[in-house]
Amino acid sequence: MSTSNAPIVRHSGVAAPLLQANIDTDVIIPSREMKIVSKEGLGEGLFANWRYTLPGGREANPDFILNQTAYRNTSILLCGNNFGCGSSREHAVWALREYGIRVLIAPSFGAIFYNNCINNGLLPVVLDEDAIREIAAACTDNPQTQQPLINLEEQSVTLLNGSQYEFSIEAAAKHMLINGLDQIGLSLQHAADIEAFEAGDRDQRGWAYLGV
Repeated sequence: MSTSNAPIVRHSGVAAPLLQANIDTDVIIPSREMKIVSKEGLGEGLFANWRYTLPGGREANPDFILNQTAYRNTSILLCGNNFGCGSSREHAVWALREYGIRVLIAPSFGAIFYNNCINNGLLPVVLDEDAIREIAAACTDNPQTQQPLINLEEQSVTLLNGSQYEFSIEAAAKHMLINGLDQIGLSLQHAADIEAFEAGDRDQRGWAYLGV
């Protein structure tokens, strides 16, 4: 089992606006697309109800923003309020990551979804609605060149026109993302302390380790 994610410190990429509020995890990846328990193979199912013309099909819907040439290779999603609400399915984050999304920017996120993002190396940035609309407007003319820069170390989003937006993130979450750690990897940073505790505990309570 992997205990690491791809680190994210600074990221610049194509930003696609998907500003509808309350996009839930069933929209991000419908339940019919979750045919496996692995983190792999879910990218095709991302936004399947919007991305394809028929349920279960794979004919691209030309009206969906991620299918448009201007937004090819999108790695930043500009989202509406309460993005990732609904069920706790971690598959939603896995699908976003496999598709190539590295950063989500929204006024708010579903709480479980937000934590799933942190645990899987996807950066959720909280900015107010006006700031997100300004970012979207600045990128609309040519999304392939007008790419925002997200700097996690400085906790900022910077546009080519010089506009900058600061965001907050908990220190523990920032540490995990910058160092590419999941919860297991985070625990393993304390491996020496854990081993020292176990050694001392084995000396004092040897009976608890019989057969181990």
